[in-house]
Amino acid sequence: MSITPERKAALIKDFATNATDTGSPEVQVAILSERIANLTEHFKSHNKDNHSRRGLLKMVSTRRSLLDYVKKIDETRYKTLIERLGLRR
Repeated sequence: MSITPERKAALIKDFATNATDTGSPEVQVAILSERIANLTEHFKSHNKDNHSRRGLLKMVSTRRSLLDYVKKIDETRYKTLIERLGLRR
């Protein structure tokens, strides 16, 4: 269910704004999106796992808050981010 350190490092490298960036909203949203996708796959075979479902809803809410923040500061950054991640909205 969790992402591997190699995958996380690759996401940080792809979405970082500079060489030492690990906490920008873009990186955080990319990591959350990966974790959400993994949990969504988990629920296809474990549909009664309500404890993990609560965590999924919290992650979705956190990602939504980060996306709203990015949209508030810079609309073009927001549009490129959702396009790169393939999110609707």
